[in-house]
Amino acid sequence: MNRAEMTAAVSRAVMRWQEAYDEAVGERLGLIAAERYCLGLLYAGPQSAGAVAAATGLTPAAVTALIDRLEARGLVTRTRSLEDRRKVVIEATDLTRELSERYYGAIAREGEKVMAAFSDAELATVLRFIDAALELQSEQLARLKAEPASAG
Repeated sequence: MNRAEMTAAVSRAVMRWQEAYDEAVGERLGLIAAERYCLGLLYAGPQSAGAVAAATGLTPAAVTALIDRLEARGLVTRTRSLEDRRKVVIEATDLTRELSERYYGAIAREGEKVMAAFSDAELATVLRFIDAALELQSEQLARLKAEPASAG
């Protein structure tokens, strides 16, 4: 992996890791976690409704309701895929991009400065750590979701 690919991978991993800040932004914008997660998925580009469902673990009906809410607020658009008219493609709007710049632009720019101070080998180590930590978190979340809920 070259430096540009490593830097982009570290940036994506950190984006997945920064839940506390995302939660504060979500509160300010009136977005619940699933809505924030959906908008985060769209950062990489348009996604199918099926991809949103797979990534969020929501049912197709819940994803439809989620997209309805985001579309009503002007945060996403929904169109039919040109390749397969049965598929719905979800895309972030200019408003979403403006809000992303307002709340995340400075962090992204400062983060690039931080990463510039690291060697390629150090970035590779940071990326390996974050990926391992996220995988551990994912495994533990799956375990937690599989356990029956208890009252205390």
